[in-house]
Amino acid sequence: MAKPEPIEVPGHPPNNPTYSQAVRMAGLLYVSGQLGQGEGIQAQTRSALENIRRILESAGSSLANVGKVNIFITDFTLLGEMNQVYAEFFPHKPAKTTVEISRLDKDGLIEIEVVASA
Repeated sequence: MAKPEPIEVPGHPPNNPTYSQAVRMAGLLYVSGQLGQGEGIQAQTRSALENIRRILESAGSSLANVGKVNIFITDFTLLGEMNQVYAEFFPHKPAKTTVEISRLDKDGLIEIEVVASA
């Protein structure tokens, strides 16, 4: 049975010590949710996806290997603006779920998590 192998990216600490930035298990990478930083949905989307890119590359993978994306957004009226940035990072169109939620940590607008092949 495969055991989870925590992935830690130097210089990119998690918000708290209760989770790993990513976990490799059974040939897949599960990347923890990344909050966006900056002003506005496009800046925060870009920031979250850049964090994900760094984590995947540190683990020997890439955005091209992402098969599933989960997006948590605080305002569905921002979906179009978010998707403009998202499309730049995922031209291969992985499976995606987007859910509107009432609030994110640090009053962020978006949090994104992915599953990719290792």
